[in-house]
Formats: sequence, structure tokens, C-alpha cells
Amino acid sequence: MTFRSVLFSMALLSTAAPATPPQTAAPYPATERGTTVEHPFGLSIPDPYRWLEGDVRTDAKVRAWVDGQSRFTEAYLATLPGRDAIKARLTQLWNFEKFAVPQRRGERLFYRRNSGLQNQYVLYVQDGAGAPRVLIDPNPWSQDGATALAEWDASPDGRYVAYGVQEGGTDWRTFHVVDVASGKLLPDAVEWGKYTNISWKGDGSGFFYGRYAKPEGEHLYTSGTLDQRIYFHKVGTPQSADSLVYATPDRPKLTHSLHVSADGRWLTILSTEDDVKTELVALDLAKAGATPRILIPYGDHELQVAGTAGDRLFVVTTEGAPRKRIVSLDGTAPGHPEASPLIAEGAGTIDSASIVGGRFLVVTMEDAKSVVRRFALDGTTQGMVALPGIGTAAGFAEDEDAPVTYYSFASYNRPATIYRYDAVANASTVFKAPQAPFDPGQYEVTQVFNTSKDGTRVPMFVAHRRGLDLSAGASTLLYGYGGFNIPVLPAFSVAWLDWMEMGGVIAVANLRGGGEYGKAWHDAGKLLHKQNVFDDFIAAAEYLVSTGITRKDRLVINGGSNGGLLVGAVTNQRPDLFAAAIPQVGVMDMARFTNWTAGRFWTGDYGDPAKADELAYNLTYSPYHTIRNGAAYPAILVTTADTDDRVVPAHSFKYAAALQAAEIGPKPHLIRIETRAGHGSGKPTSKAIEEYADILAFAAYWTGMAPPR
Repeated sequence: MTFRSVLFSMALLSTAAPATPPQTAAPYPATERGTTVEHPFGLSIPDPYRWLEGDVRTDAKVRAWVDGQSRFTEAYLATLPGRDAIKARLTQLWNFEKFAVPQRRGERLFYRRNSGLQNQYVLYVQDGAGAPRVLIDPNPWSQDGATALAEWDASPDGRYVAYGVQEGGTDWRTFHVVDVASGKLLPDAVEWGKYTNISWKGDGSGFFYGRYAKPEGEHLYTSGTLDQRIYFHKVGTPQSADSLVYATPDRPKLTHSLHVSADGRWLTILSTEDDVKTELVALDLAKAGATPRILIPYGDHELQVAGTAGDRLFVVTTEGAPRKRIVSLDGTAPGHPEASPLIAEGAGTIDSASIVGGRFLVVTMEDAKSVVRRFALDGTTQGMVALPGIGTAAGFAEDEDAPVTYYSFASYNRPATIYRYDAVANASTVFKAPQAPFDPGQYEVTQVFNTSKDGTRVPMFVAHRRGLDLSAGASTLLYGYGGFNIPVLPAFSVAWLDWMEMGGVIAVANLRGGGEYGKAWHDAGKLLHKQNVFDDFIAAAEYLVSTGITRKDRLVINGGSNGGLLVGAVTNQRPDLFAAAIPQVGVMDMARFTNWTAGRFWTGDYGDPAKADELAYNLTYSPYHTIRNGAAYPAILVTTADTDDRVVPAHSFKYAAALQAAEIGPKPHLIRIETRAGHGSGKPTSKAIEEYADILAFAAYWTGMAPPR
């Protein structure tokens, strides 16, 4: 469907900056400044807003501060021109049917669907060639739509579905079981799951999952978690009867992900304590009395299980291959079995691998774009899977016998289309295609490369409306992440589409620290090399300015989580380079991040503040600690959520308080605090639209973009 001017009319202002910014009208809400100073390793680290680390749900003083900041920010955002029109257009653009990649079990097909503006995706089941029917609809679960269907998995015969419930964005889960034929909810209730997936035993009698002990006291959303254990839950029994399968009490920081092989024989467990080093454990479920044993010991390698065939396990590893290779192990061999090379490291970085129809499907990243290759089980090449363009392919679920699987394909100018793939014919057909209310052909996506401070060549995608006049520089939103070996691949975002429709440019930088080019690329942006990530992002911004795509007064930077840290650090280092900055749910206190919830997992990337050299290095870029008094800062909108128990909101609270207390110029430095929301997953559509309307209105105003009418 092409754009319809009758629905929405846009115009661009001249390139002049806004003449009269919306005024804050009054000083920021008062924030008490404490006197806390710590002296680890002889350093002096002021922490005047330590009291804001209190839990907003139980600490009345912190709650009052949050309420005051929220009222102040809401009043400011309400003055932004075009905010309501942006929200209206976001709502229109969001309102199209969306699908997730299906899961096939027996004769049944399961998939999630959103009709358009539903707050949460609904799980459907299709029996053979019959009509799809609703199996689990989370939308009635809460009045505000903030209770979500989280992880789910159908039993191998399709008889049951086990699923997690996510309340208000938290990472905690309670698991339930539904009978697929009747739709009846069984009495099973499995609590205190966190950082875990679900995987059914081959006979469908129950499922494996990970859990922690019930938290003590009032710190459900802020306390750290230790000693995750793997249990087996038999359908129809109370959780108290669940059997312990695997635990590492001598190494309580380990967290475990688990998977039962397609043939039901092997339970594989991948364990890590810092998202960098990994260990592979396997349990032969077909062998009576077998116990889990370590196949690949803990080490500085990334591991994935690509599938199994009889006694053999196929593993994706960075051992001896920074861009990854696939090796074969004999799971029955004693000790630590020798890995036999199978598929060598290639020019691209392996993103995922699975066995479908008796062959490997290997998804690689080549210059941050998906390429899918086929291999026989002996490693012989069998060509490629044709993809519909430049973008990201994901899915290809393991099924060693059936030749059919499903995958999604998306890019910056096209929402995810779901394809059915026949591995025998090597052919894809459309399973579900969105009928989006815009024409993808009206947008163009290009890839450019810029040179970072140390000479490293860094890729960046640039997307905008086709034929956009860039002669005077367009309002540009530059996004980045750069951490934890996570690649930032082409993806569709309604908010980014709205920005492009208004005449803006989206730029996405593929920074070091990510996984786009394998282990070496990741290593170059972590620990004592973290500054490389910031240098890459600054170089990307300077490229956009030097090539005339934008100007400094029309450039806004954005990122979330580790990307929020990125935005905060770069804003402190180069406040002159940007018109606005929007750090979302960021890690802002690099001296104390290990004190809360998931922070201990991040030491592989950020280092350990308990070590003198790593703490000292972190303090050179920590956003909370490096705000530059006397510098003229861009407009800043910090965003966080009160139930974020991954990056606790205290990071953003303290950072925003420090910004507001600093002498950094007259532009607004605000914090937007969502309620009953977490780090991002499970956020209802209604809340997402409200948040992005605020973000886009803020970014548009401070980059000189005309408000929509």
C-alpha cells in the first residue's frame, strides 16, 4: 500500500534550528545531594546520589523523586510541537498484521500473531490443514496490557504447550501448561524461573527449565541472583516434586541455557558467568542412570549446539576460529571428547546453525548482512539459500528428519515476512506476509564504511526516503550498541519508519564490541579496549556530518542498554557533536553495576570493578562520573522503567540527577520513567507507542525537523 496524503501530511522546516525551544518554565525538581565518597584502591569516587539506588516500589523517598521527575518531564514533552500527530501516525503505521516464526510439532503448527495494535502477541495453533485457532491470548491477563506471554515451547507430539508469564516487564517467570486439544489450562505452576528457556523431554512427559531459589526480603527486582539450577517438571505434578537435573553450587555465578535435541536423546546445557566464557554439558537421556557431564570445559570460547546425529553432537565454536567453525564430538567418548573439524571458518561470521532434513543450514553474517549456506552432515558444501535481498534471516529451527522449516526475513524498509523453506528443493515460499500501510519501495538502504580513530574500517547502514534532498543535511538519528558480541543486523522498526517518513535519516553503526565480524571484533571493544566502541561511534557521527548527510545541529544519537551506556559516554566525550541524545535503559554507573541483578554477567565486557585497573579504566568513561561541567551539552532525554530488573533504573536515576545538577547549558536534560515495564521485552504496544511518540517528538524538535500536521 502506498502512502496516503489524506491520512498524514508532512513537511520539512527550513534547515534553521528551532528559534524558541519549549521552556522548562521552572528549575528541575529538587534532588538531595549526599556526601558519599568511596576510596577503593586509593581512588576518590563521589557518589552523591547513592540514595537513588533504593527500590522505587518500596522506598518512599525514591518514589517521591520519581513522581516529581515524571510530572516535570510529562509537562515538558506535552509542549513539543507535533507530538500528538506523531503518536497518531505511529498508531497508523503500527496497525498491520504481524507474525513470528512458527514451530512445528507433530501435525500441529504453532505461531504468534498480532492483529495490529494488540498489546501482546497471541499464540495460535493450526491442526494440519485446518484453520488456525487461538491457544493462548495474554491480552486479557491485565488491564494495562503489561502481562506478557514470554518463553514457550510445545511438546514433541504437540499435545501440550509450556509457557512463561512475564509480569510488568520483569525477568522473573512463572511457567504454566496448557492442553492443546481442549485449550484447558492445567494446574501446573512453576515459579522463580529467570534467564531460562523451556525444553521438553522427547516423550512429552515434562520439560526442563532453570530456576533460582525464592528471593528473600523486599528486593525482588534489585538483588543479585546466584546458583541457578536445572530441574525437570513432570506434567500434572506440583513443583515441589520437580527433580534436580544439574547444579553448580561450587560455581554459583554460572547461568545455564538448555536444549533437548530433536531426536530426544541429548539434553545439552551451555553455562557461562560473564557472557564470554562458555562450557558445554550433556546428558544422555536414553541411557538409564546417566548423569550430566562436561564435554567442553569452561574457557574463552563461544559455543552453540547446532544439532545431533546419534552419538555425535555438532558444535559451533570460536575455538581456533574467531569467526566460528563447526566441529563434531562423540558424546559417548570418555572424558572430554576430541573435537573433529567439520565446517571450517569462512569469510563470514556464523550467527546460527541447525540441522533440517539431514543437512546443515548455516546462517552467517557478511558485512552485517545475512547469508545462508547449506552443508551435508559430513561438511560438504551444498550451495546457498536464496534470500529476498539485503537484510536479516532468522529461524531455521532444528528438525533432523523433516525437510521443512520456517524463517523470517526483515530489513530497515520491510517488516518481517515469514517463509516456509523446503530443504530438499532448496526453495522458499511465503507463509505469512504483512500487509503494511506503507510502500517499502519508497525507501532506500545503503551500506557505507567509515574509518575510526585507529584506522579500523567500520560499516554503517543508512536508510531514508527515496529521493530525499540531502543537500542541506537532514535530521539524522544515529543508533549504536557495540557490546557483548551482539551483532546489530538490519531490522524493521515502526518508529524508524515514522522518522524516515517525516524526512529523517536512520543510520545504524556496526561498532566494535559487537559480533558482526566474530571474536576479534568483539574483543576489540571490551574490557580495556572499550574506548574503541566510543571512537567508532564518534567516527560514524563525523562521517555523517562530513559527507553532508546531516549537520551537528541536526544529529541525534540513540541506543539502549549497553547502547545507553554508549550514548551517555559519547555525549560526555563530544557534547559539541550532537543536537540531542537519547540513552535508553542504560548502564550508567560503571563503578557499581555488579551490585545489582544481572550486573555480574557483564564483567566479561566491562571488567570487574573489584579489580584496580579495570575500575580505574571504567571511571574514564562511566557516564555518571564523567559529566563535564562548563561544556555546552545537547538536549538529553533519558528513558528507563521502574520494573527493569536487568539494568536497574538506579543507573538512569543517578545519571539524570547528575545531569540536572551540572552546569552544562540551558537545553533540557530530562528523564522519562515508564511504569510496569522492564528492560524492553513484554512491553505492551500502547506503552511502546507512547514512548516512541515522546522520543521522536523530542528528537524532531531538537534537530530542526518540522512537526507533522
